[in-house]
Amino acid sequence: MVLLEFSMSPLNKGDSVSEYVARSLKIIAASGLDYRLHAMGTIIEGEIDQVLAVMQKCLEAMAQDCDRVTCTAKLDYRRGYQGRLDSKVNSVLEKVDVSLKTIQSPSQSE
Repeated sequence: MVLLEFSMSPLNKGDSVSEYVARSLKIIAASGLDYRLHAMGTIIEGEIDQVLAVMQKCLEAMAQDCDRVTCTAKLDYRRGYQGRLDSKVNSVLEKVDVSLKTIQSPSQSE
């Protein structure tokens, strides 16, 4: 399993690109993979071929009407582990004695 964090946006569509980011989030949500949107990108968890395929679909969707697209990506592979979108954060929270602000997962907000 891997965690793939990426941020993708067009370079030629003005200051606000949330319309284009929303396209990617629709693709990510439809993938069925676990994910977290945050202020600077999105993290998805799955097998490497799954997460890379999702990122490619996002690029293809954005490239339909964007002549130039930028993407930054970070990948974390760990054999035998899954559910790390929450467990990595929880591991840190257990080791600090102050309240930290975190991105809330869907299961935490219910």
